[in-house]
Amino acid sequence: MTEKKPNGLQKVLQPSAELSAVIGAGQLSRGEVVSKMWTYIKSNNLQNPANKREIIADAKLKPVFGGKDKVDMFEMNKHLAKHLK
Repeated sequence: MTEKKPNGLQKVLQPSAELSAVIGAGQLSRGEVVSKMWTYIKSNNLQNPANKREIIADAKLKPVFGGKDKVDMFEMNKHLAKHLK
């Protein structure tokens, strides 16, 4: 039997130093990274109450979001891709 190649969400990636500051160091799959990001966002109350799709960047998230003050949740994934190798 041949092993299935992991898909994009399952492939293990190395987060950048900026991203590691938010989600912790160590290799994670893209799915785990997104999950940890949401845990961080929710535990630090960083969703805009008027628009839950909008994420307000704190000092740790700003470098991950390219210096932006806020991003929407779909844009967040584009920023995360730049921090995963």
